[in-house]
Amino acid sequence: MQTLSEIKELLAIAGHEPKKSLGQNFLIDHNLIRKLVDASGVEAGDLVLEVGPGTGALTVELLERGCKVIACELDRAFVTLLNETLGKEFSDQLLMIEGDCLSNKRELNIELKDMLGDQPFKLVANLPYHAATPLMLALMTQYEQCSGMYTTIQHEVVERFGASPGSKAYGTISVIAQCLGDVGLIAKLAPGCFWPPPNVGSAMMRWERSSNVDSASEFSAEMGWWPTMADMTQSFFQRRRKKLSGSVKTMTSSPINWPSGVTSDDRIDALTPQQVNALCYAIHKASKA
Repeated sequence: MQTLSEIKELLAIAGHEPKKSLGQNFLIDHNLIRKLVDASGVEAGDLVLEVGPGTGALTVELLERGCKVIACELDRAFVTLLNETLGKEFSDQLLMIEGDCLSNKRELNIELKDMLGDQPFKLVANLPYHAATPLMLALMTQYEQCSGMYTTIQHEVVERFGASPGSKAYGTISVIAQCLGDVGLIAKLAPGCFWPPPNVGSAMMRWERSSNVDSASEFSAEMGWWPTMADMTQSFFQRRRKKLSGSVKTMTSSPINWPSGVTSDDRIDALTPQQVNALCYAIHKASKA
């Protein structure tokens, strides 16, 4: 596993300092790297998606455990570095992709999408913080073969994933994550666990897809429902302090069958994730009638 001096040496070889604009804060605590990989439960032969590998500290741990890693890196210098180092040592396990992991705020990079195909995989990554939420939302709603995500991200984002109805942190990502799986905290991280230290609090989280998704209907049980439901949920939370009656009118002119326990006087942030899902489906169904 890479030490701080080795990371600095690799950066010197790559020819530049860490880029704040790309969120390049390198996790240097070996125990935490092992803890993250242990929590993921990956084994030899498993396919892992890693976004933002940097100099490869986490990548090495995954490769040494026998995983096949698809690593997506925006910084060309690191792509070259990893291809010339780990790419040669683990030529049959490591596939590098140069570029942004997302082609837009909703879709994965087309090359990444092609490499993943329909293979089952897990995301294990020290994520660039600016890409974390849109990437994880895309994987949850569009890639049923992504069985889990084990990531280092901003602590406030972890709080949003696991937030309860009525809390300030509760929002779209809370609803989607909890409708589709189980959220948990692996560890809180001090700034000194990284080099250079970030200016925000960090944490490791896990999200594991449920095999029995609590869906509003036979339609919403299909994976194609979730991007639509996420868009509808986001529209609701943009009016989170408004009564549902007004928000629903902006989404359909047809009367809806209100789900059990939900009334027109409620506000969206008072509903459970399952109630939000049921409400979105009721609107969808009314609009199609």
